Amino acid sequence: MKKSVDILLKIISLLVSVAIIFCIPAIFCACIDNNNYDGEMLRLHIRANSNSQDDQAVKLKVRDAVNDYIENNIRKSTFDEAYAEIGERLDILSDIATGKLRENGFSYSARAVLRNEYFPSRMYKDEVVPEGYYDALIIELGEAAGDNWWCVIYPPLCYGEEFVYKSFFAELFG
Repeated sequence: MKKSVDILLKIISLLVSVAIIFCIPAIFCACIDNNNYDGEMLRLHIRANSNSQDDQAVKLKVRDAVNDYIENNIRKSTFDEAYAEIGERLDILSDIATGKLRENGFSYSARAVLRNEYFPSRMYKDEVVPEGYYDALIIELGEAAGDNWWCVIYPPLCYGEEFVYKSFFAELFG
């Protein structure tokens, strides 16, 4: 009888171990992929001319001007709407960025483009944006060889509207 109980305990231990090995990764994968943007994300990247202090400082001034324009003139209720409106205003966005450069004494220009590019995993405030290929409004300042500032236009991560990532654990235990 004792031998039967020992065998039963070993079988139960083995089953629990197998369950843990297969269930824990599935739980974590569910957390990573359970984001509310459903694969539709429009990022914003402003790439500085260089990493000089002056180029990095003007990049932030361009950022402020571009963000102000997007906040007040681009509807962001759907990905398609945001993408189309940005696409229609690339010249305006280039002019805003170039104007800010001129206003601050820089002779190089800016160029706004929409492109699909690979981006590594990044964190914005408390939100992680997973690595992958994303559509992006890219504003290149001069040679665009310096560090960039980035954010997300849609869903509106940096535009006053709340962007909420769902977590399996938060929903399970919240």
